[in-house]
Amino acid sequence: MADTAVVTAVHRDRYELCLGTESLYARLKTAAFYNCGEIVTFPTVGDRVEVIRNVDGDSTILKVLERKSVFMRLNTTQGLPDQAVAANFDYVFITMSLNKDFHMTKLERYLAAARQSGGTPVILLTKADLMKDREGILAQVRALGADVEIHCVSSHTGEGFCGLEKYFAKGKTIVLLGSSGVGKSSFVNVVLGVDRMQTSGIREADSQGRHTTTFKQMFSIPNRIALPDGSIITGGGWIIDTPGMRKLLMGEGTDGIEVTFEDIERLVLQCRFSDCRHQTEPGCAVRQALEDGTLDERHWKTYLSLQREEAYSRKRKQVIMRKMEKSGRKR
Repeated sequence: MADTAVVTAVHRDRYELCLGTESLYARLKTAAFYNCGEIVTFPTVGDRVEVIRNVDGDSTILKVLERKSVFMRLNTTQGLPDQAVAANFDYVFITMSLNKDFHMTKLERYLAAARQSGGTPVILLTKADLMKDREGILAQVRALGADVEIHCVSSHTGEGFCGLEKYFAKGKTIVLLGSSGVGKSSFVNVVLGVDRMQTSGIREADSQGRHTTTFKQMFSIPNRIALPDGSIITGGGWIIDTPGMRKLLMGEGTDGIEVTFEDIERLVLQCRFSDCRHQTEPGCAVRQALEDGTLDERHWKTYLSLQREEAYSRKRKQVIMRKMEKSGRKR
């Protein structure tokens, strides 16, 4: 009889699972995932899976259960479906440091993907102790939308962690997303109260951390979190750390783009022609906004880039499906 377990870590072709209070390792059932004649969902951290428990060795994963949320990135291997980074989370902590790593274009990309995932995005600006004058950066971030909460934190001093208590709750899961060296692992160490994630400190040359996370992991958050300044906050729930990604690519779906770039979407509706390409057409509201400075050129280019990536992902999926059909497979 199969049990239901949660995937807490992925090690290439081997998975670490949580089954009640027990931790066990498992591998995929070959017939169910590779020789089944259809495209299947492969497990990622946070997934609920059906598993046949084996007390004498690795257990066997039969299938992945339906997800309530998932964060995807484009698979760079030709002919393969998009890759799931994490699943079944409630909050997406978009993590970016307040030092030289801060980049608005990158933040917009993460925000669009987070909104598309099904989770609630939260912007987490780390290394607050290194940036005393942060109002300029905060003004830029607040312009991304009033619906997104912003928190400045320091894993060194404990600043800002009290404001995160509302996200730590039983039955809730947080996923951390961000580039290498922004402080995700240091943040996890503070939340867990132990140095579970190895970190390499700060490079003096550029005030950046050196990323050490190499695979996706999920941890249980203790009920009480002791901060570096000695104070205690309420914990609970789960947290997922992911390896830093050099470039986040958009998968299929446009909801995240439409919400993140709502200002541009409104302008598009004001164009004289419904099929306006926003180049030389008369009555183009987008071109007019770019010329008078009400629409930022960088913001517009990011929007176009994400639109192209989403279209590529959609076309790529169609090609994969046609290949599957030609080979006699069914979805």
